[in-house]
Amino acid sequence: MATYLVIFGAAVRPDGRPSGVLRRRIDGALAAAEAIADPWFLTTGGLGREGHVEAQVMADHLRAGGASAGRILIEGQARDTLQSVRLCHAILSARGDAEEVVVCTSRFHQLRCAMLLSLLGHRVRRPPMPLDRPHLGRGRWAAYVGKEFFSTPYDGMLMLGDLAARRIERNPRWRPSGS
Repeated sequence: MATYLVIFGAAVRPDGRPSGVLRRRIDGALAAAEAIADPWFLTTGGLGREGHVEAQVMADHLRAGGASAGRILIEGQARDTLQSVRLCHAILSARGDAEEVVVCTSRFHQLRCAMLLSLLGHRVRRPPMPLDRPHLGRGRWAAYVGKEFFSTPYDGMLMLGDLAARRIERNPRWRPSGS
C-alpha cells in the first residue's frame, strides 16, 4: 500500500515559474514527504492562463527539490478543484494501492479538497502547509477564504449528487419505474 501526496494547482507565472501560492504548495508537499517512507506525488492542474500546465510545472519543481521522477504522477487536464479531485480519484483507483492521501494545498483550500476525497472513500490527511496569509495581503486572502466558504458546500453537494446517481445506476431497485 502507498501514500500519495496530492498537490493541487495554482497560478503559474508567464515565464513558467510557479506563483508564490503554488511554490508554497510544492514546498509543503516536499516537507510533508520527509516523514513518509517511499511517498508518491500526484500533481493536478491543467493549462493555465499563461500557457503552462500547472501539474507539469509542479512536477519539474518537485524533481528540482529532490523528488524522484519515477515517483511523480501528473494529472494535467483539470480546470478546477472538483475536476482535480475526480481525475485524481480515477488515477488512484486505477492504481489500486492508495492507503492514504495527503492533501497538499493552501490551508484555506485544504478542507474542501480533503472533504471531496473523503467522500470518494479515500483515507485523507491534511499536513501543516506554509501560510499564504502573510504573502497575499488581507484583501486577497479574504477573497480566497470567501470563495472556499461558498465553494466547499457547493462542490460537496455536487459530489454527493454524483455518488447518489452512480449508486442508483448500479442498483435497478432504486430506479424509477418505467426506466
